[in-house]
Amino acid sequence: MALLSFERKYRVRGGTLVGGDLFDFWVGPFYVGFFGVTTIFFATLGTALILYGAAIGPTWNPWLISIAPPDISYGLSLAPLREGGLWQIITICAVGAFSSWALREVEICRKLGMGYHVPFAFSVAIFAYVSLVVIRPALMGAWGFGFPYGIFSHLDWVSNTGYQYLHFHYNPAHMLAVSFFFTTALALGLHGSLVLSAVNPAKGTDVKSPEYEDTFFRDLVGYSVGTLGIHRVGLLLALNAGFWSAVCIILSGPFWSRGWPEWWTWWLNLPIWR
Repeated sequence: MALLSFERKYRVRGGTLVGGDLFDFWVGPFYVGFFGVTTIFFATLGTALILYGAAIGPTWNPWLISIAPPDISYGLSLAPLREGGLWQIITICAVGAFSSWALREVEICRKLGMGYHVPFAFSVAIFAYVSLVVIRPALMGAWGFGFPYGIFSHLDWVSNTGYQYLHFHYNPAHMLAVSFFFTTALALGLHGSLVLSAVNPAKGTDVKSPEYEDTFFRDLVGYSVGTLGIHRVGLLLALNAGFWSAVCIILSGPFWSRGWPEWWTWWLNLPIWR
């Protein structure tokens, strides 16, 4: 069935959160809606401001362009454009664009009669970003604690923040986040390779059914979570990876200002070691 003829079945009116029928429209195969318009607005304005920041900066080298946050001395107040104000407006645009995209996903889900799993999952990614540039700086009392918008400058910020708390990988929430990231990659690797092996068998043999996939993992590890279950497991792992990565940076500074190895002294002081 042609894709566009298939889409006609689902191009139903309604489901909009804002704007009603006025914003209930498509451009080609893409649903726009009110939040599609706000996404375009924020994304365009933010990109233009980044280009403006590059134009007034010292270089056009894409690796070295950097839009820095205001100095710590400005606290949570507005800064002049050339002294961090650009970063503040770009951050507002980024949060506006990401949030608009998630709400546009909600409207599409409402039209299709689906659950809200996709916008919820994307909201965890938004939370991870907001925790870096809004929540943590606000808790620490200055927008200057956010990361700069640039490739090398961003990497430098990550490195410096890690060294600031000595061994950042001793952060327990960071441990959880990394564990979930690696386990997500493992689950995707196992699932993807199993599907390929089932649908791409040896020449002259039939494509295998999900029963073969389930049997493989029952024989390998003693249990198969099933074709629907593996996607639920993958979603759970991925959401936890994003959530705990946000928690680990929120803890560092607002709630724990010393080196993370010191946090583990409670373990060494347990009575079982005495």
